[in-house]
Amino acid sequence: MTYKHIQVTKLTAPLGAELSGIDLSKPLDEPVRDEIARALLDNLVIFFRDQDITVDDHLRIARSFGDLYTHPVYQPRKDEGLAEVFELESDAERPFVADMWHTDITFEPNPPKASILRAVEVPEAGGDTMWASMEAAYDGLSDTMQRLLGGLSAIHHPSYFYQIANDEQRKRFDDRGDVIHPIVRTHPESGRKALFVNGVFTSAIVGMKEKESEKILSFLYEHIDSPEYHCRFHWTPNAIAMWDNQNTQHRVVADDPAARRFMQRLTLAGGVPF
Repeated sequence: MTYKHIQVTKLTAPLGAELSGIDLSKPLDEPVRDEIARALLDNLVIFFRDQDITVDDHLRIARSFGDLYTHPVYQPRKDEGLAEVFELESDAERPFVADMWHTDITFEPNPPKASILRAVEVPEAGGDTMWASMEAAYDGLSDTMQRLLGGLSAIHHPSYFYQIANDEQRKRFDDRGDVIHPIVRTHPESGRKALFVNGVFTSAIVGMKEKESEKILSFLYEHIDSPEYHCRFHWTPNAIAMWDNQNTQHRVVADDPAARRFMQRLTLAGGVPF
């Protein structure tokens, strides 16, 4: 596609592009906003460098693309009470990074549509984030496997978040029962098919024996880990990533978990996968 208002540089064939010619600290004109949305639809994850924005700017940008989503477990920022701002912080005292492939919050009936992540503090080296195209991973399967998976659904569980949830949050998870999504979902805008299982939140395939479920899921997780479906982004201060949560997975490269890393994420509400 030809873009009139922004520059788009693709990073890999299946996904990823770096956008330039945009100052996100200023309100987005509608033509610019539309081209950014199109670049996201075409590339699944897009990146912006050197965007010195405030939290208010971040909120304004996110709201221009949809309704905001509040995490079901993490609490609001204590200083400002902004429930939508999800902060990821790690250092030598709290050496935690999300280093397993996952799609965010698939244990919800309506998983998020997209996320916009801003780097506030990042190490000079290491701590990159990788994304994987679940559309390319689906296309890389045989017709026979695509037909098999197309008729299956899987259970998604809060996993780690259930462990850290408070009593009220756990009761909410328990009361609603199993959250079940199709293993192959269709993107609501592009119509493209993508795999929709991940090793963090998907617990079992519906209607299969445990060993059968484990074998198929293990195969899919190994398949997703194939490098031809990936792109990798090195963070710099004030870099921003925006990704489609409906057809990608991501993970942090944990080459230095003790390094100081502080990010702020806003997430867009999504619909029921189909």
